[in-house]
Amino acid sequence: MSSAAAPAKQPPAAERVYSHVKQAVLDRRYEGGTLLTEGDLADAVGVSRTPVREALLRLEVEGLIKLYPKKGALVLPVSAQEIGDVVETRLLVEEHAVRKAVPAGPRLIQRLEELLEEQRRFAAEGDLAAVAASDRCFHAEIVRNAGNQILERLYDQLRDRQLRMGVAVMHAHPDRIAKNITEHAEILRALRNGDAEAAAAAVHQHVSWVKNLVRGDER
Repeated sequence: MSSAAAPAKQPPAAERVYSHVKQAVLDRRYEGGTLLTEGDLADAVGVSRTPVREALLRLEVEGLIKLYPKKGALVLPVSAQEIGDVVETRLLVEEHAVRKAVPAGPRLIQRLEELLEEQRRFAAEGDLAAVAASDRCFHAEIVRNAGNQILERLYDQLRDRQLRMGVAVMHAHPDRIAKNITEHAEILRALRNGDAEAAAAAVHQHVSWVKNLVRGDER
């Protein structure tokens, strides 16, 4: 009997196109304002145009692109309205969650410490997409710890928008990477100290700055 492993089955063609385009939009290889054509995407992924159309329809529903018949798909830029809406929703969820996280158990503290160290490593390597993903995981871990599955699902729905905004902001304001890591450390310190109000204040300051930036009040 042969011991060779069977080759891994590839995902369906439409799923491969969807993943390719979505990841490229999130990490800004396809920036806002880029026009994508079905032919170019079919060539890039190695599929026919039919699954490309299917994938693009799905991405339009998610608000990442806008389809223009016979022209292609426009990657939608991150708008000030979108940033404001995401920040407002994050504040409602995250301030509540971080208060509920106190007193924080050793498991949560250890996981946040690991993610903070991970962010420092990715920042040193200059991998902004990885920093943004780890940043998002840091906050999601606190929300998950609150034990409210409805809030957790709501927060998960913001995931793609948060990642895309995070990478865009880090490219535009690279000095924010170090500030974000410092502010994460402040949140972690308040959780370690069992100070719910200090933790909520640190979260508020950390999450609000993006909205302030949109209004021109960068700190």
